[in-house]
Amino acid sequence: MRIIEIKRNDAGQRLDKFLTKAVKGLPTSMMYKLIRQKKIKVNRKRAEQSLILQEGDEIQLFIREEFFDSPERDDSALTRITPKLSILYEDDNILLLNKRPGVLVHEDTAASDNTLIMHVKAYLCQKGEYDPASEQSFAPALCNRIDRNTGGIVIAAKNAETLRLVNEKIRENRMEKRYLCLVHGVPPKKEDTLRAYLRKNSSDNTVEVRPTPFAGAKPIITGYRVLEIRGQTSLLEIELVTGRTHQIRAQMAAIGHPLVGDGKYGVNREDKQKGFKYQALYAYHLRFLPDDTPNALSYLNGKTFELNKKDIWFV
Repeated sequence: MRIIEIKRNDAGQRLDKFLTKAVKGLPTSMMYKLIRQKKIKVNRKRAEQSLILQEGDEIQLFIREEFFDSPERDDSALTRITPKLSILYEDDNILLLNKRPGVLVHEDTAASDNTLIMHVKAYLCQKGEYDPASEQSFAPALCNRIDRNTGGIVIAAKNAETLRLVNEKIRENRMEKRYLCLVHGVPPKKEDTLRAYLRKNSSDNTVEVRPTPFAGAKPIITGYRVLEIRGQTSLLEIELVTGRTHQIRAQMAAIGHPLVGDGKYGVNREDKQKGFKYQALYAYHLRFLPDDTPNALSYLNGKTFELNKKDIWFV
């Protein structure tokens, strides 16, 4: 028998979700069978797979030792990497980072080390705030994603509770996000709220936007305000009410004003010749909306964080 004690960063998870992370050698189907057979218990009592674990709980596992065997994890990169982060704000729970265009947020097969999340983990590891060897199910994580060729504020959670709370805020639209972008042409209105429908095409990582409902599409709401007209281009501030994949890029292209430098939803051959290596889009503003429910991040309620516009390459 093995006993696993639930620590702070393990709490708040379902039993089955925790076990898939903590006992990687245990097949999922067998895990559910063992729970039903009472060979996996919590606090020496029968437990449902959906049980929410609390700090201090003990899981008793009456299973073969071989299931605890898993490939050796190589965390040497976390001490080898020299972290390169542009930090907008930091406290004990959270990091707000200025992700530069061209930087990957998560690992892929070509660049597993040189990503934003790896630099975050290395930074916290070298500060002594993250010890991968002592964690059973948690690693510092990014709460939002930004396309490789887009820049802007990315939220990183230092602990599991922060990750859960920020994900809830994002899911329930309790965070205000604004972007700056440079588009071709001049929109017909100086300020407008665009309502449309977006469908994702996973095969080629694109989306389609139409003004009326169509099969598989989800509603989107995009607000814009013209800040400056620069000849044949316009600088806009965008407020996302919904947050779908490629929403800003596809929505502006759909109304005839694609982003400068956007090769996916516009024609950017001339833009590249003019030096636009990336699409001109930056997530520059983040506000934590007021929230009446007391929690570990209540001190951030009503706070606004903005990048200096001078640091945004196309502004």
